[in-house]
Amino acid sequence: MLNFTNIYDFFSGTSDSEDCLVMMAHATIYVGCTVPQLLRGAQRRIFPSHSPLGLLRHSAFCYCTGNGTIKSKRKMDHLERTAKNFRQEVITQAKVCGITNESETVKRLRLAIANKDFTFKAGQWVDFFIPGVSVVGGFSICSSPGLLEREGILELAVKHTVHPPAHWIHTECTLDSEVALRVGGDFFFDPQPGDSPVNLVLIAGGVGINPLFSILLHIADLHGFQEGKGNRHKLGTAKLYYSAKNTSELLFKKNILGLMKAFPGKITCCFHVTQQRSQICKELQPHITEGRISEKDLEKHVSNDTSWYICGPPPMIESISKLLTNIGVPRNLCSITGILKSRSYSQEQSMSSAAPSLPLQPSGSGAQPPPSAASPARHPGTLWLRQPCPALSPTFSKSSQ
Repeated sequence: MLNFTNIYDFFSGTSDSEDCLVMMAHATIYVGCTVPQLLRGAQRRIFPSHSPLGLLRHSAFCYCTGNGTIKSKRKMDHLERTAKNFRQEVITQAKVCGITNESETVKRLRLAIANKDFTFKAGQWVDFFIPGVSVVGGFSICSSPGLLEREGILELAVKHTVHPPAHWIHTECTLDSEVALRVGGDFFFDPQPGDSPVNLVLIAGGVGINPLFSILLHIADLHGFQEGKGNRHKLGTAKLYYSAKNTSELLFKKNILGLMKAFPGKITCCFHVTQQRSQICKELQPHITEGRISEKDLEKHVSNDTSWYICGPPPMIESISKLLTNIGVPRNLCSITGILKSRSYSQEQSMSSAAPSLPLQPSGSGAQPPPSAASPARHPGTLWLRQPCPALSPTFSKSSQ
C-alpha cells in the first residue's frame, strides 16, 4: 500500500521540474505472488497456455513483493497512475493488421478486434498488454467508436521512446503481432440522443491532439449519421485549436482539413505554430496562425452551452487553464488531459481529482491493475495527465519499417 507524501500540484507549479513527475513514496510491502482479483478468471480465458499471449500471465498480470518498508523516488507506471480511473471489465485480444508512420517519431497501429463486446468512447485510452513485456502500456485511442462498430478496427498512434511498450511498438511489432487491450478513462465525449446541443472547443498542444482527434472523428460520424439517417443527436459546432512548434509536427493536419471541407461551419480548426522556419504550404496557409493560442482566440467561445476539452504538455495546460480562468470559463465545463514526460521517456499517463485546483491523488501499487470503477459522467471536468492517438482511412504498409 502506497502513501504518497509529496504530490505534484499541477496548477500551482510547485514541482522542481516541468518535465518530470517524481513521487516520494512511503511503501509498506507485503509478501506474496498473486494475480489481481479482476484478472483471476480472465487471464486463462483471454490468454490460453497455447497462445503467445500466455506469457502475460506471468509478467504483466503477476507481481511479487518482499517484506519491508522503503522510502524512495520512483516513477509511477500506467496502472498506478490510472488506479482510480474507470476501466471496463472486458479484456480482448487484438491483432496488428496495419502499421504506418504518422511522422518521423510516431507510428500508427491498426488493430483488428474480434470481441464484439469491446467498446469505447471517443477520448478514452487502452491498457496495452504485450507478450513478454512486463510493463503495461497506456495509449489513447485515436480512431472513432464508429470505426470499431463498422469494421472491428481500433487505431493507436505511439511516439518512439525508450519506455518498453512504446519501444516494442517501434522496434519489434509487426503485422499479425498479438496484444491484449482493456479500455479505460474518464475523459471522453459521448453525447446521447435527446441531449441538448453543446458546442465544443478542443485545445491541443503537440501530440496532445490524439484523444481530441478521436473526438473530432466521432463528431464527424454523428454528423454523417444525422444527415444520412436523420438520427436524434442534436449537435453543436466543434472548434479545434491545435498548437505545435511547426507544421511538420502538426499530426493529422490533412485529415483535419478534410473534416472541415466535409462539414463546413460545423467543424473548424485554427493551427498555431510557434517556431516555424520553413515556408507554409498553400493548403495550410489560410488556417495557420503564428504564435501561441491567446485569450483573444478563446474569449469569443465563452458560453454556458460550450464545453472545453484540453490536452497538451504541462506548461501549455497551465497557460490555457489561466486563460480560461481569466475569461470566466467555469471549471465544471472543462475536461483536461496532459502529456507528462520524464527525463528518460514519455508515456501516456492519467490521474484524476475531484477538483483541478487540488493536488493530484494517485493510488495503487506495483503492477496490479485496479478493479473497474463505476462509469464516469459524460462531462467529468477532471484534471488528467496523458499522451497520443490517429486518423481517417490511412494507407498502411505491409511491414513495420
